[in-house]
Amino acid sequence: MSKTENNEKTTVNEDWRTKLTPEQFHVTREHGTERAFSHPYHAEKREGMYRCVCCGAPLFSSDTKFDSGTGWPSFTDVAAADTVTTHEDNAFGMRRVEVRCANCDAHLGHVFPDGPGENGLRYCINGCALELDTDAGSGKTST
Repeated sequence: MSKTENNEKTTVNEDWRTKLTPEQFHVTREHGTERAFSHPYHAEKREGMYRCVCCGAPLFSSDTKFDSGTGWPSFTDVAAADTVTTHEDNAFGMRRVEVRCANCDAHLGHVFPDGPGENGLRYCINGCALELDTDAGSGKTST
């Protein structure tokens, strides 16, 4: 990484630090994981659209949320096909698929092939990476 790129990244991270809580910054910008059952969204029942806490992009509809028993909000599908990006994650000796916001590259969580929906996927997402918009309705935009 060049000095210019490093300075730009530092500036961007400082901008995120002023906007986010320390936990939100750690999870979304440093690829951290919140403790299971530590965020109220794992048990949230209200309808709405779960948006990226960093940029506000719509990510997951409450229509696809389910109780996976893991302690993290879990979803069977994304709000739209271009909402998230996936990346291979081999950290800590595990092979997982990381999920990021397609708009701002925030780390959201991981997706696993053990979900109850038609596609068999379980999007296991850090609650602090999300913001529930109860005014947006719960309908999916498209897949």
